[in-house]
Amino acid sequence: MTELLKTTDDYVLHLFKEKLDESYVYHNYTHTKRVVKSTQEIIDNSEIDVKEEKALLLAAYLHDTGYIYGAEGHEEASAKIAEEFLKDQGEDEESIELVKRLIRATKFNDQPEGKLQEILRDADSSHFAKDYYFETSELLKKELQMRGKEFTAKEWRKENIAVFTEKHRYYSDYAVKNWNTSKNENLMKLFKKKKKTKAKYNKEKIKVDLKNQSPERAIQTLFRTTLRNHIKLSDIADTKANILLSVNAIIISLALANIIPKLDQVSNRHLLYPTLVLILFSVASIILSIASTRPNVTSGEFTDEQVEKREVNLLFFGNFHKVPFERYEKALMSLLNDKEEVYQSLLKDLWLLGVVLNRKYSLLRWTYTIFMIGIISSVIAFIIAFTTYDYEVVANVIP
Repeated sequence: MTELLKTTDDYVLHLFKEKLDESYVYHNYTHTKRVVKSTQEIIDNSEIDVKEEKALLLAAYLHDTGYIYGAEGHEEASAKIAEEFLKDQGEDEESIELVKRLIRATKFNDQPEGKLQEILRDADSSHFAKDYYFETSELLKKELQMRGKEFTAKEWRKENIAVFTEKHRYYSDYAVKNWNTSKNENLMKLFKKKKKTKAKYNKEKIKVDLKNQSPERAIQTLFRTTLRNHIKLSDIADTKANILLSVNAIIISLALANIIPKLDQVSNRHLLYPTLVLILFSVASIILSIASTRPNVTSGEFTDEQVEKREVNLLFFGNFHKVPFERYEKALMSLLNDKEEVYQSLLKDLWLLGVVLNRKYSLLRWTYTIFMIGIISSVIAFIIAFTTYDYEVVANVIP
């Protein structure tokens, strides 16, 4: 049997190599070898006698040879090719007829009859349960396209799902037990791809819808984002000022508690100027930190003339906190009736925030600069004080 199978393998290889159209990128020798391998896998795990095993493997090798004449009716053409080949190999009529019946049973829409037909049908569709399923599926799609049958990705996925759920099932005990789970996993991957593609389509649709909308939404988003960024920058500036305020307060506290009380001693008088430099620069840093965070509250009132001329920003609390609600409501409602005026008020609010931010960050820059100069100057002053200190003179002065 081994010699016959090897001869059959060589025959199919040369037949496909010489006569099979190159457009058959799926139904070719590679597919045949996969079917043979899967057939052998089922045989090894089933109770099959030697004669049946030989017939199954021969049918697996020869079941797609009819593709050399085209896809239409290839099962019957494969059966005829098998008959001629096996007669030349000296096989008996009974074995040949069994192989032919098995080959005809590979018609996808027919119901297999008997254990042997079930095994070959399962082997022919074993790729549904393999990890290389998607690669073979793409090859089959490419083959159909080259033969004039076009599929979009969505149509092909839908067709595959239909095959998995409606048209295909495994029949043999081994395939049902060992391949169904993997097949279902591949089916779930198809569903996930479908869901992912749908989500991507919805996302793209939303983008298109947003592009087709009026510019109102974009303008509102622009103002909202910019105002939020300005407020965040203001918070950052306040945080930086508070950090400097705390650091300099700690420096002054330590200086007052540990250094200044000891300066009246003759041995410590050389530390007077360095300490004064440190404290003066720290105080200057504190003053500037306070100035950068110190709120500037306006009068809180506005006149009707200012509202008419749009000279007041009704969106800032400092301009209306003392005005009665009815008057403020009237002024704001008159503003809301004019869309252009609303945008002008938002622009004015944005501009005023920018002015405040410029003041804060300018003061912060000066604060950090003075703090840096103060630290450097203090360190230098302390170094000079210690290096020029005359310990012998002080020792003679101190009784």
